[in-house]
Amino acid sequence: MARESILVGRGDAPCELLLRRANRHGLVAGATGTGKTVTLQVLAEGFSRAGVPVFCADIKGDLSGIAAPGKPNPKLDARAAEMGETDFAYEACPVVFWDVFGEQGHPLRATVAEMGPVLLARMLELNDTQEGVLSIAFKLADDEGLLLLDFKDLRAILNHVAERAEELRAEYGQVSKASVGTIQRRLLMLEQAGAEHFFGEPALSLEDLMLTTPDGRGAVNVLAADKLVHSPRLYATFLLWLLSELFEELPEVGDPDKPKLVFFFDEAHMLFRDAPRALVEKVETVVRLIRSKGVGVYFVTQNPLDLPLPVLGQLGNRVQHALRAFTPMDQKAVRSAAETFRPNPKLRVEETITQLGVGEALVSTLAADGTPTVVERARIAPPRGRIGPLTAEERKAALASSPLAGRYDTPLDRDSAYEALQGRATTATDAEPAPAAPTRGANPWGGGVGGDPWWRTGGAPAPRPPIPTTVPRAPTRRTAAGSGRRAPAAERDPGPGGVLGDIIGGGGSGGGRSRGRQSPAEAMATSMARSLGTTFGRKIGGAVLRGVLGSILKR
Repeated sequence: MARESILVGRGDAPCELLLRRANRHGLVAGATGTGKTVTLQVLAEGFSRAGVPVFCADIKGDLSGIAAPGKPNPKLDARAAEMGETDFAYEACPVVFWDVFGEQGHPLRATVAEMGPVLLARMLELNDTQEGVLSIAFKLADDEGLLLLDFKDLRAILNHVAERAEELRAEYGQVSKASVGTIQRRLLMLEQAGAEHFFGEPALSLEDLMLTTPDGRGAVNVLAADKLVHSPRLYATFLLWLLSELFEELPEVGDPDKPKLVFFFDEAHMLFRDAPRALVEKVETVVRLIRSKGVGVYFVTQNPLDLPLPVLGQLGNRVQHALRAFTPMDQKAVRSAAETFRPNPKLRVEETITQLGVGEALVSTLAADGTPTVVERARIAPPRGRIGPLTAEERKAALASSPLAGRYDTPLDRDSAYEALQGRATTATDAEPAPAAPTRGANPWGGGVGGDPWWRTGGAPAPRPPIPTTVPRAPTRRTAAGSGRRAPAAERDPGPGGVLGDIIGGGGSGGGRSRGRQSPAEAMATSMARSLGTTFGRKIGGAVLRGVLGSILKR
């Protein structure tokens, strides 16, 4: 029998999260040490058992234990019996580990073009003038067919813009060499913080975040963020980029029986700290609209006031752990949290929030008719996986047996803006062999060997073909500054995801990802077709794009 809900905890009655309402987003809040991480683990395990893939950040390393079965514990057994969990058993979840730095998980990359000038400017902490120069660099790359893939491409195009500042002034606007110098210094600082590992290829394919096992369980994607969180700008910008990519990429599905993917934002306050108002507004819009894509977004933070009120108002499923009320600000947070719940005549919510013990929480979820349930003081259900981190040896073994082993581990460095501007770009016939994509061995989750389709994508586009054994040097069907993997505007879905995804992702003229890689012959044909349409498309598309971005960023 298909699961219809996840047991979160139990008060006077069971507190269940209905899968049909799980894409209405949620909040897990509470002071440090009150049990938020265990609650997150319980929810992630529940979604996985229901066949829903999960993505979550592991800030302290504790969440990695979800990949191993829990150790028998009389207290946990007693709590499970108290909850009425007749099928309770200690078991591991199918987990895929990721790491921007490639140390504790599969390398997680995006191209510079996919990140776009808006989010990149936030990551670099640029002012309006410097952000304008960065946008000019992206637009010039788009117009001249230059691929922006990694840091050296971005540096090369910035130097190119500075050298042609006088020539570009009439069409693109004023370019200050001092602004270019500032951007280059910020890039150096970001590189020293390790961000250069994030930009490049092979870039993340969203389908690989939506794996399910042959027995129907959803993969739990765990991002190792204990090091990443020390670069809060990079951490926040990466998560915002990923959210915008999901919004742009996934098709409209309305209200499915269960989500296609659930996304947990841990340390959510970092997402909005010092963010430009225009960017915050667009994130708020994505949170409102991504529900219809079948994606549930759950924010995990200490204080509900860490989130903008329009975002907080979208979170229908809430688990509120204890808050402290030692200062006037703390007291305000307690009152605000209490006012968001549907009252329970048996509880004085404002007082109860400060009295909750570890593993207790106030829980209110959405009922079948979409209305919030009466808030319950509940004991949180016990997790089935290990509470605590994996050992280094266990993590290494998990990576070796991962279904994605080898797919992202070897970086690719094909000809792009840097090589073109250095005059060292080669033709497709001169392409040098790149490391061959390794074939998969026996699937640790079952279901075949080699290239057998042992996983499904849960409604996402069809999986991309394997990485080719040679790297084409001719342009692919990707557009230039939007080159990361964005298809031409004429080939995109013109629905609400296209424009909004471009504004947040900031790609030049691209909106959706191309679905695969072309052969050199196809790439050459595409290049010829692009050259025929460049003159007309540049005049019309460039004017529209500059108008849209200008109206957004100058508000």
